[in-house]
Amino acid sequence: MKNPFEQILETCEYVSNNAKHITIDDQKIDQFIEKIKNKKIEHWLSSNPYGMLDLKIEEIVHFLIIFGSIDYSFWGEPKWTIETKEGPIDGAFAQIYALINLRNQKGHLDFEKITYEEFQKAYQGNTEIPLLKERYQTVKEISQIINKKMNRNFYEHIKDATTDIELFQIITTYFPSFEDKRTYNNKTIYFYKLAQLVTSDILQIREQKEHIKTDYSNIVGCADYKIPQVLRELGILIYDEELAHLVDQKQELKENSICETEIRACMITAINRIKQKTNRAAIEINDLVWSFGQHKTKDWKPYHRTRTTSY
Repeated sequence: MKNPFEQILETCEYVSNNAKHITIDDQKIDQFIEKIKNKKIEHWLSSNPYGMLDLKIEEIVHFLIIFGSIDYSFWGEPKWTIETKEGPIDGAFAQIYALINLRNQKGHLDFEKITYEEFQKAYQGNTEIPLLKERYQTVKEISQIINKKMNRNFYEHIKDATTDIELFQIITTYFPSFEDKRTYNNKTIYFYKLAQLVTSDILQIREQKEHIKTDYSNIVGCADYKIPQVLRELGILIYDEELAHLVDQKQELKENSICETEIRACMITAINRIKQKTNRAAIEINDLVWSFGQHKTKDWKPYHRTRTTSY
């Protein structure tokens, strides 16, 4: 079976080798490797947010494909936030909270016939979440595909796919909303951030819950806006004056622009260089870098802003 992750890596390396605005500091990579040498990290969903892992494995996997398809673009001024009994939450965990509540109200995860008003109400917060209509359409589309092409049972359809290559290819073949490509110097660059992340999540949760052996070693990294921010803070990614000004002034970078594509591609290349010097999987390095970003201080430089359904 062809390895689709090699295509992502190769095209991202092409961008980083030709980048106009970003360089990668290998010395800083070595320093970071020293920092994480003995650091362990649990899968980001291990905390069982809002009882998600208490569901049956079939429903967890179904939940993850829906959540993973719309796990994007949470930034804004002000940032979308939901109030809970435990206090305010935002970002991906707030979306998990909204979807779990929606599932509990409906009694199931089949959202093919959900109304926009029902969906909007589940996401009610201090402000409207960005791209709400796009999220709604995607959730309906995912449910429709599962119902019509997978006999209403996503888990049954993928249960024998225990490697990242197999599962990733099912996801990207059946669900067009996971497509994530850019064009750079007239060359197609592949990222598939959401597809990689949901592949990793499903395999790691299945391993944990079902005690089966899964393989997610081929995944190359999830190009978002948080991980490049951390890599820049660590000195691994160095932005030139033009890009630094745009990002630091919080000016929006257009989707598929040279700057946006270079940030995402150089992030993937940097993760791979760290992988080559360690015995860790790229997704583990990805998650370690992401976890550093959860403890940022006020003097950190901003993340880049691109309004997109890709990440």
